[in-house]
Amino acid sequence: MFTGIVETIGIIQYANSIDDCVKIRIIPHNPFDDLQLGDSVAVNGVCLTVTDFTPQTFDVTVVPETLRLTNLGQLQPNNKVNLERSMAANARIGGHYVQGHIDSMGEIIDIKSDGKSALLIKISHDPALAKYIIKKGYIGLDGMSITVVETTPSWFTVTLIPHTQEVTIVNQYQIGTRINIEVDMLGKYIEKLLSSRI
Repeated sequence: MFTGIVETIGIIQYANSIDDCVKIRIIPHNPFDDLQLGDSVAVNGVCLTVTDFTPQTFDVTVVPETLRLTNLGQLQPNNKVNLERSMAANARIGGHYVQGHIDSMGEIIDIKSDGKSALLIKISHDPALAKYIIKKGYIGLDGMSITVVETTPSWFTVTLIPHTQEVTIVNQYQIGTRINIEVDMLGKYIEKLLSSRI
């Protein structure tokens, strides 16, 4: 479980295909000094398992289902990714509960200034997700807990504050960028509970 508050940026040292999977080695900008084998780390919002590590790097393996649903298959050496370790039980939740289970990818279709320093970003999405995306609700974008501004059946908008632009991969975004989307899981649980009563 994660909070959607990015801890640091990571640099991809390598991304090698092994059978149908991709092994990735990541160098966190701020080293993670408490990693253990089997720990969960969100990489662009995707919950992955640490399979090896050094004081400066850690390795993860991306399986075919994750490659189909996320932007991790596009990663190349020197690309940057958002990183967050799994939340501690005694930690504040600055964002919202994020599982690291991506629903689909969206695509940036517009970027414009919102005032002097914020950015307003429009993102297209799978229409099947529309019922889970609500105005002023939470959404996970590449591992960032963001508030939805406006929503339609095919796109939604978010505002990215200057701090988010500075400490995440947002400054790499451009029209056409593919973004990992995780909708708020509470909506899916409510839907499941209500459907079981019919």
